Amino acid sequence: MMTVIFQDKIIYMPYMPPFARSEKMEDYTSVCKPVEWEHKHIKSLDGTKIALCVGNIPNPLLEVTMTGRKKHVVICYFQGNGSALPPRLPLLSNTLKAINAQNASPGGETTYTLVALSYRGYWTSSGRASQRGIEQDAQALLQWISGTFSAPSSDLDLILWGQSIGAGVAATAAATYLKDKASPDPPVTGLVLETPFSGIKSMLIALYPQKWLPYRYLWPFLWNHWDSIAALRSIAAGSQKPQVLILPATRDEVVPPGEADKLERVSREVGLPTLRKDIIGALHTEATTRREGQDAVARFVSNVSNGKNLR
Repeated sequence: MMTVIFQDKIIYMPYMPPFARSEKMEDYTSVCKPVEWEHKHIKSLDGTKIALCVGNIPNPLLEVTMTGRKKHVVICYFQGNGSALPPRLPLLSNTLKAINAQNASPGGETTYTLVALSYRGYWTSSGRASQRGIEQDAQALLQWISGTFSAPSSDLDLILWGQSIGAGVAATAAATYLKDKASPDPPVTGLVLETPFSGIKSMLIALYPQKWLPYRYLWPFLWNHWDSIAALRSIAAGSQKPQVLILPATRDEVVPPGEADKLERVSREVGLPTLRKDIIGALHTEATTRREGQDAVARFVSNVSNGKNLR
């Protein structure tokens, strides 16, 4: 009973490690150059104040040399269930630098911005974390991006990237955003699922396989589900089919290896263009701290933004 009642505190850990909520962005940005980061606050759909980190690599020459219609790709990052955004900024900066390096050809007219969401209850965001609240935060983020970065002279694309429980947030956010929209604008063109699991129910069964333990039977009483399989099916039913990158870590000590297999199988079955890249030897939080993981995300973003299909 206590596990059900306190599930939000068990699943979401903004208080770990200690002092995570008092982290300062300025303590990390010096090692992020040439990526520049801004700390912003917006309102969620229910009015809760939520924090964002917005990063890009300034390119003053782009406006001067641009001859045609410009493309702007915004990568939306959804974190795992612990810690805060500032310690993640060096990792995100390295990935953004790798993306820009992939697209450093002369005459390139695509700009990349990375926007990381701090869920309610995390870091400097108000409120308490729950699936319902975080879903509202994610939709508010997508609305803010559309209103902030849309411009008559450029085409705006969205790529959603989530790590661990953030992969469930990303998949669910994409499904909600694309649902019942004949032509979503801006479009979601890519979905990165890093060290993902298929859902809370599946994780309970995988972590507690003993039938005599009560935990595997608690899922009907949960209000946190993060069902990525249902989200992928919903996405595939829409008019827009983003490409999917599944990025498991082969030594993941948290998520069983079968979880990535399930997601890959369903993603391919429902007709989503799908790529899988296993990061050999990586633990749960190491997939994109390693160069091969960063390069995999960078190649995927580059190919998607340049219209290359995985098939």
